Amino acid sequence: MIAIASLLDKTATERVSDLTDQLEKKFGISGVKITPYPHLTALTAEVPDMEEFKEYLESTCLETRKLTVRTTGLGVFPGPNPVIFIPVLRTPPLNNLHERLHRDISEMSTEMGVYYNPKLWLPHITLALGDTTQELLGPVLNFLGTFNFNWEITLDNLTIMQKCGEYYLKEDAFQFGKRELIN
Repeated sequence: MIAIASLLDKTATERVSDLTDQLEKKFGISGVKITPYPHLTALTAEVPDMEEFKEYLESTCLETRKLTVRTTGLGVFPGPNPVIFIPVLRTPPLNNLHERLHRDISEMSTEMGVYYNPKLWLPHITLALGDTTQELLGPVLNFLGTFNFNWEITLDNLTIMQKCGEYYLKEDAFQFGKRELIN
């Protein structure tokens, strides 16, 4: 399965990276770094024809303008290893892009990630994943509660991330409103 995501702008990337570095130093949690780029995941899919898929993403990005999204607060997906994240507020432009991607990519995919269905999707930026424990949840949330998460972020790309060993790495990134790939 691949992930289709938007890498965050420079300011948000620096903020998220700083927070995840602090969480690693203070609590020893670094599981989120399996994807070394702060991002917002739009969906996951199993796509057999990557050439067709990349052509689709390029043409979609040519027609897409930069989006401004806002974040607020903190969220937790519960479980034995809780996921801690910054919620991204859904807006009509973000919803429209997501719904279009989900509809079109589902037609060229053999499998779609269930939590990325437009009715279930909770856009977020992950801060802690995989190595968080129930015992650490309270102290980590107390620590993060001292920060302001009312951010404004510009999204200007769609990026394909592919699992490579233990990591999810950037395969291709397409800039909104431009034909060329981003490095």
